[in-house]
Amino acid sequence: MSEIHRASPPLAVVIGGGPAGLMAAEALAQAGLAVQVFDAMPSVGRKFLLAGVGGMNITHSEGYPQFKARYAGRQDEIDALLRDFDADALRQWIHGLGIDTFVGTSGRVFPTDMKAAPLLRAWLKRLRDSGVVIHTRHRWLGWNADGSLRISYPQGELQVRADAVVLALGGGSWARLGSDGAWQPLLTERAVDISPLRPSNCGFEVQGWSTVLRDKFAGAPLKNIALGMPGMPARKGEFILTAQGVEGSLVYAWSAPLRDAIARDGHATLLLDLLPDKPVDNIAKALAKPRGSRSMAKHLQGQLGIDGVKAGLLRELTDAPTFADPQALARAIKALPITLVRTRPLDEAISSAGGVRFEGLDAGLMVKALPGVFCAGEMLDWEAPTGGYLLTACFASGLRAGRAAAEWLGSTS
Repeated sequence: MSEIHRASPPLAVVIGGGPAGLMAAEALAQAGLAVQVFDAMPSVGRKFLLAGVGGMNITHSEGYPQFKARYAGRQDEIDALLRDFDADALRQWIHGLGIDTFVGTSGRVFPTDMKAAPLLRAWLKRLRDSGVVIHTRHRWLGWNADGSLRISYPQGELQVRADAVVLALGGGSWARLGSDGAWQPLLTERAVDISPLRPSNCGFEVQGWSTVLRDKFAGAPLKNIALGMPGMPARKGEFILTAQGVEGSLVYAWSAPLRDAIARDGHATLLLDLLPDKPVDNIAKALAKPRGSRSMAKHLQGQLGIDGVKAGLLRELTDAPTFADPQALARAIKALPITLVRTRPLDEAISSAGGVRFEGLDAGLMVKALPGVFCAGEMLDWEAPTGGYLLTACFASGLRAGRAAAEWLGSTS
């Protein structure tokens, strides 16, 4: 078995080469420490690069109170991290890599070329120039009896004696990119407090669409609509009808309460407003106009512009009496109930909820049960919607863990 010994200066090891892990490595290197990064995949930042496909949304420009609120039940814990490295600080950090950014019409922030690869290349060069050593195809297997790290690699297994360790292993989504959640039993056997991983920003399944709807409209987008839940205000946007149910940006925005409702009740209800800019009375008046020999489907198209997948879904989810009654049909158009029965699999989700609970960590993200071991990124117990919030918190947590690990080493040397 090969062995990597402690170094002078002390050796800090980062497990995981995503944004959180690389940011931790940068903070450790800036503190003058020897830093080695181990990642199981053939290259680092693979999920980061995938997030950049179609446009690298790095963060969001909205006001801080609204930004912080996006982290819902963990907003206090994430706020403590963002105080050191918020959206503005992240933009300045990117500019320091020679990459300009701009704010899109939605308030989302992007690199000017909309790509993740140039940013990652510039960052990796800076890390290597600062002395950070990056090992790919090196998978962490836990600890040996003497406290050294077990690392498998193509030629066998390494025994690494680190002075501090930052774990940034990701959540449980997109296993093919490295976030496979395989770290859970390794920490559980060390009495680390972990909340089960669950899908976040995910699609959902219905009990089953009709063959007609599925064959004709699976994959079709529904645009200029609004989605809500009973007792909650609807949000405008778009989503996609799938063969199994629904997915897309507007569905992802509701994923946390939908997932929790399914866990509690066995099902959840989305209320679809097909015409969010038209009051229900105006819709009813339009439907009540004489239609002569035209079918109701033609009447809906002519009076309200409802056709295609919108018309198909309306017909799917209303019974015959409702479809024939203008008043009842108008109410259905404004609040069409879609019953969801399960999430899509965790590995398909954009991100995951759950992970190492903050209650088991100190303010520097060190595991209370494992002195000298810090956690960062999506493996922590938090979640956020898409829109740059996920990446921002990953960067901020990596910076906090890296700085805290450096401070801890200084206090113990």
